Amino acid sequence: MPYNRVDVAMRELIASFSCLEAANLVDRLARGAAAVTGSAYAGFVRVDALRLETEPIHLYGPPGDPLRVRRWLAESGVLKELATSPATVRLAHDVTVGEPGFLAAPVPLATRDHTFVWVAGRAFEDADEHLLSRFATAAGRALEAASGLEAAVRLLRGVRAFRPR
Repeated sequence: MPYNRVDVAMRELIASFSCLEAANLVDRLARGAAAVTGSAYAGFVRVDALRLETEPIHLYGPPGDPLRVRRWLAESGVLKELATSPATVRLAHDVTVGEPGFLAAPVPLATRDHTFVWVAGRAFEDADEHLLSRFATAAGRALEAASGLEAAVRLLRGVRAFRPR
């Protein structure tokens, strides 16, 4: 088979653009949010465009979920609060009533849905809110870039498939 510069160039571009997996990126971003705020738990929640329904996208936390944050998220009503809130949400840490402490910041994305990055597991302060807000902006850029790379790969595969031989 003769050497074909177009095939080589397309394969190299597709390989370099395909190295970022969206699920892996979301997990890394959740771990980063937990690390930045010094919390045990972090994740992402998607809110539909009408702000009626929420969908947890990812949850990062310690094995065994010692603070039972998964259950708390499902039963506490915090997800409904995120659906109606356009801004940062901070809930107090109170172990006596089962409140793990919660902080969520909107992720600026150019999509019809709204996304929040959240952290939980301790009391949060204004400095944490500021850090998470800045992190949310970076996360939004990273998620949009990953989406752009996925779109570029699809286009490049089309170019490769339909180019004249």
